[in-house]
This record gives sequence, structure tokens and C-alpha cells, in this order.
Amino acid sequence: MQNIADFKKNMARDKYHYHVREALIKDGWTITDDPYYIITPGLSYPVDLGAEKIIGATKGNKKIAVEIKSFLAESLPNEFHTALGQYLDYETGIEEQEPDREIFLAIPVEVWQKIQKIPLLLKNLNKYTVDLLIYDIESKTVAQWIKK
Repeated sequence: MQNIADFKKNMARDKYHYHVREALIKDGWTITDDPYYIITPGLSYPVDLGAEKIIGATKGNKKIAVEIKSFLAESLPNEFHTALGQYLDYETGIEEQEPDREIFLAIPVEVWQKIQKIPLLLKNLNKYTVDLLIYDIESKTVAQWIKK
């Protein structure tokens, strides 16, 4: 298993990593892990961010992990398939490691608008119950939370 310190030292951030981080903070989240690590036998996965938000005294803490995707390559379907595969791996790892933490796939508003025009991609988001955080690049805000 690769050392976590090595991951942090060599980890490349998505182009909009700090945009999403700022958007989460503006939305009232506290960043607890940057990156958040899923540690499983034989593998360690760095998910971009871990965050938690106090919901209220009667509800306790809500914890999330956020995988940030910029979608800058020319092929949206190829990037989507890579992002979906990562999301599913991370979701399974989080279920084992910290079942009360939810995972969200963060994508820019502009990409979300394109995905909505491609029925196959939408079907896969629904089939695999992918929770989304739609972020605005310019304002560095959360535009929409989509929970399946």
C-alpha cells in the first residue's frame, strides 16, 4: 500500500479544486480533510475533499466526501466514464470505512448542462445513484445539490 504522505506530496489537484473548496466553505461546510483518504486492504484512494456541516443539535453532523472533476478534455463521454468509475470505487470504500459519510461528484454547471442533453449519461447517473454537487466556476459557489 502506498504511503499517505507520498500521496499528498505527489497528488495533482483538479483545475477547479480550490473553487469547489471555496464554494463548500461559502455554503457553510467545514473542510476536514484535503484530501480525504479511503484506506482499503491493498489500496489507498485520495478523494479530493472531506467536509462536514453541523445540521443541528437534534440531527448531529452530516459528513461528505467530494470528488472534484473539471472535465477539461475534449471527450465528455470519456471523462464522464472515468469520473463514474472513480465515484463508484470511492463510494464502496467509504461505505466500508465510514458508512455515515456520503460522497458527491462535483462537476461544473456548464458540464452539467451538457450532460443533461445526453440521455445515456443521465441514465447512468440515475442507475448508479450518483449524488452531485454542481458548482459555478466564476462565482465559486455551489449552484445545486442533486441527491439521488
